[in-house]
Amino acid sequence: MLEGKGFFIWQIRFCENGDPAAIASLAKRAGFTHVVVKIADAAMAYNVDMETGRDLLPPLVAALREMDIKIWGWHYVYGRMPIEEAEIAIRRVRDFELDGYVIDVEAPYKYVRKHEAAGIFMEQVRSGLRDIPIALSSYRYPTFHPQIPWQTFLEKCDINMPQFYWVGAHNPREQLQRCITEFQAMEPFRPIIPTGAAFVEHGWEPYVGDIQEVFAAVKETELNALNFWEWMNCRKNLPHIWDYINDYDWGNGFLGIDITKKYIELLNKNEIDQIVELYTEDAYMVTDEETLHSRETIRSWYENFLLDIHLRVGFTRISYECTGDSCSMEWQANRFNGDVITGKDIFRLKENNIIYHYKSYTI
Repeated sequence: MLEGKGFFIWQIRFCENGDPAAIASLAKRAGFTHVVVKIADAAMAYNVDMETGRDLLPPLVAALREMDIKIWGWHYVYGRMPIEEAEIAIRRVRDFELDGYVIDVEAPYKYVRKHEAAGIFMEQVRSGLRDIPIALSSYRYPTFHPQIPWQTFLEKCDINMPQFYWVGAHNPREQLQRCITEFQAMEPFRPIIPTGAAFVEHGWEPYVGDIQEVFAAVKETELNALNFWEWMNCRKNLPHIWDYINDYDWGNGFLGIDITKKYIELLNKNEIDQIVELYTEDAYMVTDEETLHSRETIRSWYENFLLDIHLRVGFTRISYECTGDSCSMEWQANRFNGDVITGKDIFRLKENNIIYHYKSYTI
């Protein structure tokens, strides 16, 4: 069974400019216990340079092994040639002595009933990888996708890795619980290692608060491991999310102090200079409308915020909680026209300064 944090890699050449040593070094620094790399698509090997024929997998496997990081291979399957798909999976896993194998089952199995193909594929791949752990990676809610032959896949798998991507929303705790509950109602039930969202899609992106909530929910549910999708997208588009995942210690969580009291006091004094000093130079602040980066842009936001809300009664903490280097709070304030403002802030600290701040409020 896997334990700890891991990340999915799609195209090696776009991750750290295709440098295996750089990928492995980042994975080690982030405390990843495992990395899941695409090894096949249908009946073809994947992450092979189409022009030169050079296989990009062996040097990455070697670099990760040198860092004592497990490497699993994932495979997008279609069900058109189940025997050939099984053969390429077995060959890729065996050739590079991978630590595990993940079957990615999505649309090709959703729109055409392929129970027979699934059965043939699973018989072949299980027979060829008897001593290798096999995981299923598919949709988060099986009730939404009854066409998928869930039982056929899961009965020969050791682990279930549902893709619980909360795209379009910001309630990962709720979605993870529903995901687990639906799979618990199915036979057979396999240990769950969820894959969370660390990517941008159609204008949506996860908040820092979402990632904090994901880690908390995984720990509360006593799951052994957690994956994220996807390395290239996250590193390019969400560096603050990458850093947040990077800084989470699987054994100890986030390490830090309660900053909520000090923050509220400075807001009530309208001390913008001191508020800005609470942030690191390269801090991120995420609101419902925008993502701000650097003290300068954060300062401008506070100048507009404190000028526009026209407070009659200052900010009051309603509740707060600190775990490690993460603090969250809910607050309330009143405007001169009688409107009530309610809000929520989530902070992550680095050396007692705010490096990530998620802020949301309604009037």
